[in-house]
Amino acid sequence: MNPGRPGQHPALGIGLVLVMTACFASMDSTVKYLGAFVPVLVILWSRYSVQAAAMGLWLVRARRRPGGAGFRSAHPRFQLARGLLLLSSSMFSFFALQHLPVAEFTAINMLTPVAVTLMAGWFLHERVSRLRWLLVIGGLVGALIVIRPGSGLFGWAVLLPLAGMFSYACFQVLTSKLSGLEDPFTTHFYTGLVGSLLLTAILLASSLDLGPTLRGTAPHQFGLLLLIGALGTSGHLMLVLAFRLAPTATLMPFMYAQLGMAVIVGWLVFRHAPDLWGWIGMAVIAGCGAASAWLNVREATQRQQALSAVSVDSVVD
Repeated sequence: MNPGRPGQHPALGIGLVLVMTACFASMDSTVKYLGAFVPVLVILWSRYSVQAAAMGLWLVRARRRPGGAGFRSAHPRFQLARGLLLLSSSMFSFFALQHLPVAEFTAINMLTPVAVTLMAGWFLHERVSRLRWLLVIGGLVGALIVIRPGSGLFGWAVLLPLAGMFSYACFQVLTSKLSGLEDPFTTHFYTGLVGSLLLTAILLASSLDLGPTLRGTAPHQFGLLLLIGALGTSGHLMLVLAFRLAPTATLMPFMYAQLGMAVIVGWLVFRHAPDLWGWIGMAVIAGCGAASAWLNVREATQRQQALSAVSVDSVVD
Protein backbone atom coordinates (compact mmCIF):
# COMPACT_ATOMS: atom_id res chain seq x y z
CA MET A 1 0.00 0.00 0.00
CA ASN A 2 1.35 3.42 -0.94
CA PRO A 3 2.07 5.84 1.88
CA GLY A 4 -0.82 8.10 2.62
CA ARG A 5 -3.53 5.84 1.36
CA PRO A 6 -6.47 5.87 3.76
CA GLY A 7 -7.12 2.15 3.41
CA GLN A 8 -7.59 -0.78 1.09
CA HIS A 9 -11.14 -1.47 -0.12
CA PRO A 10 -10.78 -3.46 -3.38
CA ALA A 11 -14.53 -4.01 -3.92
CA LEU A 12 -15.30 -0.29 -3.72
CA GLY A 13 -12.31 0.52 -5.92
CA ILE A 14 -13.51 -1.95 -8.55
CA GLY A 15 -17.01 -0.46 -8.40
CA LEU A 16 -15.59 3.01 -9.06
CA VAL A 17 -13.62 1.67 -12.03
CA LEU A 18 -16.81 0.20 -13.52
CA VAL A 19 -18.57 3.56 -13.17
CA MET A 20 -15.55 5.16 -14.82
CA THR A 21 -15.77 2.82 -17.82
CA ALA A 22 -19.43 3.76 -18.35
CA CYS A 23 -18.53 7.46 -18.26
CA PHE A 24 -15.70 7.05 -20.75
CA ALA A 25 -17.69 4.90 -23.18
CA SER A 26 -20.49 7.48 -23.20
CA MET A 27 -18.00 10.32 -23.60
CA ASP A 28 -16.26 8.63 -26.55
CA SER A 29 -19.54 8.09 -28.40
CA THR A 30 -20.58 11.69 -27.77
CA VAL A 31 -17.21 12.95 -29.03
CA LYS A 32 -17.53 10.88 -32.20
CA TYR A 33 -21.04 12.21 -32.86
CA LEU A 34 -20.27 15.84 -32.05
CA GLY A 35 -17.03 15.84 -34.05
CA ALA A 36 -19.08 15.95 -37.25
CA PHE A 37 -20.44 19.38 -36.27
CA VAL A 38 -17.90 21.02 -33.92
CA PRO A 39 -14.08 21.25 -34.33
CA VAL A 40 -12.26 18.67 -32.23
CA LEU A 41 -10.06 21.35 -30.62
CA VAL A 42 -13.19 23.10 -29.34
CA ILE A 43 -14.51 19.81 -27.94
CA LEU A 44 -11.18 19.26 -26.15
CA TRP A 45 -11.16 22.82 -24.80
CA SER A 46 -14.70 22.46 -23.48
CA ARG A 47 -13.94 19.09 -21.87
CA TYR A 48 -11.01 20.46 -19.83
CA SER A 49 -12.57 23.85 -19.11
CA VAL A 50 -15.62 22.18 -17.58
CA GLN A 51 -13.36 20.06 -15.38
CA ALA A 52 -11.29 23.05 -14.22
CA ALA A 53 -14.40 25.13 -13.48
CA ALA A 54 -16.29 22.34 -11.70
CA MET A 55 -13.38 21.30 -9.51
CA GLY A 56 -12.42 24.92 -8.83
CA LEU A 57 -15.91 25.61 -7.46
CA TRP A 58 -15.73 22.40 -5.41
CA LEU A 59 -12.42 23.45 -3.84
CA VAL A 60 -13.74 26.93 -3.05
CA ARG A 61 -16.60 25.35 -1.09
CA ALA A 62 -14.35 22.70 0.48
CA ARG A 63 -11.93 25.31 1.86
CA ARG A 64 -14.71 26.68 4.07
CA ARG A 65 -14.94 23.37 5.93
CA PRO A 66 -12.36 22.24 8.53
CA GLY A 67 -9.89 19.88 6.88
CA GLY A 68 -11.34 20.48 3.43
CA ALA A 69 -9.25 20.21 0.28
CA GLY A 70 -7.55 23.38 -0.98
CA PHE A 71 -5.73 24.66 -4.05
CA ARG A 72 -2.26 24.18 -2.56
CA SER A 73 -0.32 21.29 -4.10
CA ALA A 74 2.67 19.70 -2.40
CA HIS A 75 3.86 18.21 -5.70
CA PRO A 76 3.27 20.73 -8.54
CA ARG A 77 5.63 18.93 -10.92
CA PHE A 78 3.58 15.75 -10.58
CA GLN A 79 0.42 17.76 -11.22
CA LEU A 80 1.89 19.33 -14.35
CA ALA A 81 3.13 15.99 -15.67
CA ARG A 82 -0.23 14.33 -14.99
CA GLY A 83 -2.09 17.11 -16.78
CA LEU A 84 0.22 16.95 -19.81
CA LEU A 85 -0.09 13.16 -20.08
CA LEU A 86 -3.88 13.16 -19.91
CA LEU A 87 -4.15 16.04 -22.40
CA SER A 88 -1.88 14.17 -24.83
CA SER A 89 -3.98 11.03 -24.47
CA SER A 90 -7.22 12.97 -24.99
CA MET A 91 -5.93 14.73 -28.10
CA PHE A 92 -4.86 11.48 -29.75
CA SER A 93 -8.13 9.79 -28.73
CA PHE A 94 -10.54 12.56 -29.76
CA PHE A 95 -8.99 12.78 -33.23
CA ALA A 96 -8.88 8.96 -33.55
CA LEU A 97 -12.61 8.73 -32.82
CA GLN A 98 -13.32 10.68 -35.99
CA HIS A 99 -11.81 7.79 -38.02
CA LEU A 100 -12.54 4.60 -36.05
CA PRO A 101 -15.72 2.98 -34.67
CA VAL A 102 -16.12 3.43 -30.92
CA ALA A 103 -15.96 -0.29 -30.04
CA GLU A 104 -12.85 -0.95 -32.14
CA PHE A 105 -11.20 2.23 -30.87
CA THR A 106 -11.85 1.09 -27.29
CA ALA A 107 -10.47 -2.37 -28.08
CA ILE A 108 -7.17 -0.81 -29.15
CA ASN A 109 -7.11 1.12 -25.88
CA MET A 110 -7.42 -2.19 -24.03
CA LEU A 111 -3.68 -2.56 -24.56
CA THR A 112 -3.33 -0.02 -21.75
CA PRO A 113 -3.79 -2.44 -18.79
CA VAL A 114 -0.95 -4.63 -20.06
CA ALA A 115 1.40 -1.64 -20.14
CA VAL A 116 0.14 -0.38 -16.77
CA THR A 117 0.56 -3.76 -15.05
CA LEU A 118 4.11 -3.96 -16.39
CA MET A 119 4.88 -0.42 -15.16
CA ALA A 120 3.26 -1.11 -11.78
CA GLY A 121 5.59 -4.04 -11.25
CA TRP A 122 8.69 -2.18 -12.39
CA PHE A 123 8.20 1.33 -11.01
CA LEU A 124 5.67 1.00 -8.16
CA HIS A 125 7.10 -2.34 -6.94
CA GLU A 126 3.61 -3.84 -6.65
CA ARG A 127 3.58 -7.63 -6.57
CA VAL A 128 1.90 -9.06 -9.66
CA SER A 129 1.18 -12.79 -9.44
CA ARG A 130 1.50 -15.13 -12.40
CA LEU A 131 -2.23 -15.74 -12.40
CA ARG A 132 -2.93 -12.00 -12.61
CA TRP A 133 -0.47 -11.74 -15.49
CA LEU A 134 -2.33 -14.54 -17.28
CA LEU A 135 -5.67 -12.78 -16.76
CA VAL A 136 -4.38 -9.46 -18.05
CA ILE A 137 -2.73 -11.13 -21.05
CA GLY A 138 -5.93 -13.08 -21.68
CA GLY A 139 -7.84 -9.83 -21.80
CA LEU A 140 -5.27 -8.52 -24.26
CA VAL A 141 -5.76 -11.59 -26.46
CA GLY A 142 -9.49 -10.91 -26.47
CA ALA A 143 -8.88 -7.31 -27.50
CA LEU A 144 -6.60 -8.45 -30.32
CA ILE A 145 -9.30 -10.81 -31.57
CA VAL A 146 -11.63 -7.85 -31.82
CA ILE A 147 -9.14 -5.80 -33.84
CA ARG A 148 -7.56 -8.78 -35.63
CA PRO A 149 -5.24 -8.08 -38.59
CA GLY A 150 -7.12 -8.09 -41.87
CA SER A 151 -10.23 -6.46 -40.41
CA GLY A 152 -9.48 -3.21 -42.24
CA LEU A 153 -8.76 -1.23 -39.05
CA PHE A 154 -4.99 -1.21 -39.39
CA GLY A 155 -4.58 1.99 -41.42
CA TRP A 156 -2.75 5.13 -40.42
CA ALA A 157 -5.53 6.05 -37.98
CA VAL A 158 -4.58 3.16 -35.69
CA LEU A 159 -1.43 5.06 -34.74
CA LEU A 160 -3.53 7.69 -32.96
CA PRO A 161 -5.11 5.41 -30.31
CA LEU A 162 -1.79 3.57 -29.92
CA ALA A 163 -0.08 6.86 -29.08
CA GLY A 164 -2.96 7.74 -26.79
CA MET A 165 -2.68 4.34 -25.12
CA PHE A 166 0.98 4.89 -24.28
CA SER A 167 0.27 8.36 -22.85
CA TYR A 168 -2.64 7.01 -20.83
CA ALA A 169 -0.60 4.12 -19.42
CA CYS A 170 1.98 6.61 -18.12
CA PHE A 171 -0.87 8.76 -16.78
CA GLN A 172 -2.41 5.87 -14.84
CA VAL A 173 0.90 4.87 -13.25
CA LEU A 174 1.53 8.47 -12.20
CA THR A 175 -2.05 8.70 -10.88
CA SER A 176 -1.47 5.62 -8.73
CA LYS A 177 1.74 7.12 -7.35
CA LEU A 178 0.19 10.55 -6.75
CA SER A 179 -3.09 9.31 -5.30
CA GLY A 180 -1.61 8.80 -1.83
CA LEU A 181 0.32 12.09 -1.82
CA GLU A 182 -2.32 14.65 -2.78
CA ASP A 183 -6.00 15.24 -2.17
CA PRO A 184 -7.87 13.75 -5.18
CA PHE A 185 -9.99 16.86 -5.69
CA THR A 186 -6.91 19.10 -5.77
CA THR A 187 -5.29 16.72 -8.24
CA HIS A 188 -8.39 16.72 -10.41
CA PHE A 189 -8.53 20.51 -10.46
CA TYR A 190 -4.95 20.87 -11.66
CA THR A 191 -5.42 18.25 -14.35
CA GLY A 192 -8.31 20.27 -15.79
CA LEU A 193 -6.46 23.57 -15.34
CA VAL A 194 -3.34 22.39 -17.18
CA GLY A 195 -5.44 21.07 -20.07
CA SER A 196 -7.66 24.14 -20.37
CA LEU A 197 -4.73 26.61 -20.25
CA LEU A 198 -2.72 24.74 -22.87
CA LEU A 199 -5.74 24.32 -25.16
CA THR A 200 -6.61 28.00 -24.80
CA ALA A 201 -3.08 28.85 -25.94
CA ILE A 202 -3.38 26.44 -28.88
CA LEU A 203 -6.74 27.91 -29.92
CA LEU A 204 -5.38 31.47 -29.72
CA ALA A 205 -2.42 30.47 -31.87
CA SER A 206 -4.62 28.70 -34.44
CA SER A 207 -6.83 30.21 -37.12
CA LEU A 208 -9.95 28.95 -35.32
CA ASP A 209 -12.05 31.73 -33.77
CA LEU A 210 -13.58 30.31 -30.59
CA GLY A 211 -16.22 33.04 -30.05
CA PRO A 212 -18.04 32.73 -33.41
CA THR A 213 -17.68 28.94 -33.28
CA LEU A 214 -19.48 28.74 -29.92
CA ARG A 215 -22.13 31.27 -30.99
CA GLY A 216 -22.82 29.17 -34.09
CA THR A 217 -23.22 25.97 -32.10
CA ALA A 218 -26.79 24.69 -31.81
CA PRO A 219 -28.24 24.55 -28.27
CA HIS A 220 -28.29 20.74 -28.14
CA GLN A 221 -24.70 20.61 -29.41
CA PHE A 222 -23.65 23.08 -26.73
CA GLY A 223 -25.34 20.80 -24.21
CA LEU A 224 -23.31 17.88 -25.54
CA LEU A 225 -20.11 19.91 -25.11
CA LEU A 226 -20.98 20.35 -21.44
CA LEU A 227 -21.92 16.66 -21.17
CA ILE A 228 -18.52 15.60 -22.52
CA GLY A 229 -16.84 17.75 -19.88
CA ALA A 230 -19.05 16.32 -17.14
CA LEU A 231 -18.44 12.70 -18.20
CA GLY A 232 -14.68 13.19 -18.47
CA THR A 233 -14.54 14.97 -15.12
CA SER A 234 -16.61 12.30 -13.37
CA GLY A 235 -14.76 9.40 -14.97
CA HIS A 236 -11.30 10.58 -14.02
CA LEU A 237 -12.41 11.49 -10.51
CA MET A 238 -13.59 7.89 -10.13
CA LEU A 239 -10.14 6.76 -11.31
CA VAL A 240 -8.32 8.92 -8.74
CA LEU A 241 -10.55 7.67 -5.92
CA ALA A 242 -10.23 4.02 -7.06
CA PHE A 243 -6.43 4.15 -6.92
CA ARG A 244 -6.71 5.29 -3.30
CA LEU A 245 -8.72 2.18 -2.44
CA ALA A 246 -6.99 -0.69 -4.27
CA PRO A 247 -3.63 -1.63 -5.83
CA THR A 248 -3.07 -0.89 -9.51
CA ALA A 249 -2.75 -4.56 -10.50
CA THR A 250 -6.10 -5.35 -8.85
CA LEU A 251 -7.95 -2.64 -10.76
CA MET A 252 -6.44 -3.12 -14.21
CA PRO A 253 -8.40 -6.22 -15.33
CA PHE A 254 -11.66 -4.35 -14.76
CA MET A 255 -10.65 -1.65 -17.23
CA TYR A 256 -11.73 -4.16 -19.88
CA ALA A 257 -15.36 -3.51 -18.94
CA GLN A 258 -15.09 -0.30 -20.98
CA LEU A 259 -15.08 -2.42 -24.14
CA GLY A 260 -18.48 -3.88 -23.32
CA MET A 261 -19.79 -0.44 -22.41
CA ALA A 262 -18.48 0.94 -25.71
CA VAL A 263 -20.25 -1.77 -27.70
CA ILE A 264 -23.56 -1.04 -25.99
CA VAL A 265 -23.35 2.74 -26.35
CA GLY A 266 -21.96 2.48 -29.90
CA TRP A 267 -24.89 0.34 -30.98
CA LEU A 268 -27.45 2.61 -29.34
CA VAL A 269 -26.00 5.76 -30.94
CA PHE A 270 -24.54 4.59 -34.27
CA ARG A 271 -26.20 1.16 -34.72
CA HIS A 272 -22.72 -0.32 -35.10
CA ALA A 273 -22.20 -3.82 -33.70
CA PRO A 274 -19.09 -6.05 -33.85
CA ASP A 275 -19.05 -9.17 -36.01
CA LEU A 276 -18.82 -12.76 -34.76
CA TRP A 277 -15.09 -12.57 -34.05
CA GLY A 278 -15.67 -9.35 -32.18
CA TRP A 279 -18.18 -11.04 -29.89
CA ILE A 280 -15.76 -13.94 -29.33
CA GLY A 281 -13.04 -11.49 -28.32
CA MET A 282 -15.39 -9.78 -25.89
CA ALA A 283 -16.33 -13.13 -24.37
CA VAL A 284 -12.64 -13.80 -23.71
CA ILE A 285 -12.32 -10.38 -22.06
CA ALA A 286 -15.44 -10.95 -19.95
CA GLY A 287 -14.16 -14.37 -18.85
CA CYS A 288 -10.84 -12.90 -17.72
CA GLY A 289 -12.67 -10.16 -15.83
CA ALA A 290 -14.92 -12.66 -14.06
CA ALA A 291 -11.95 -14.83 -13.11
CA SER A 292 -10.16 -11.79 -11.75
CA ALA A 293 -13.20 -10.86 -9.65
CA TRP A 294 -13.27 -14.38 -8.19
CA LEU A 295 -9.55 -14.13 -7.44
CA ASN A 296 -10.08 -10.83 -5.61
CA VAL A 297 -12.82 -12.35 -3.44
CA ARG A 298 -10.66 -15.37 -2.62
CA GLU A 299 -7.66 -13.22 -1.69
CA ALA A 300 -9.82 -10.93 0.47
CA THR A 301 -11.21 -13.98 2.30
CA GLN A 302 -7.72 -15.36 2.90
CA ARG A 303 -6.53 -12.00 4.28
CA GLN A 304 -9.50 -11.84 6.63
CA GLN A 305 -8.82 -15.35 7.88
CA ALA A 306 -5.15 -14.46 8.42
CA LEU A 307 -6.10 -11.37 10.43
CA SER A 308 -8.49 -13.43 12.56
CA ALA A 309 -5.74 -15.97 13.27
CA VAL A 310 -3.34 -13.19 14.31
CA SER A 311 -5.97 -11.74 16.67
CA VAL A 312 -6.48 -15.12 18.33
CA ASP A 313 -2.72 -15.61 18.76
CA SER A 314 -2.39 -12.15 20.32
CA VAL A 315 -5.13 -12.86 22.83
CA VAL A 316 -3.51 -16.16 23.81
CA ASP A 317 -0.14 -14.49 24.32
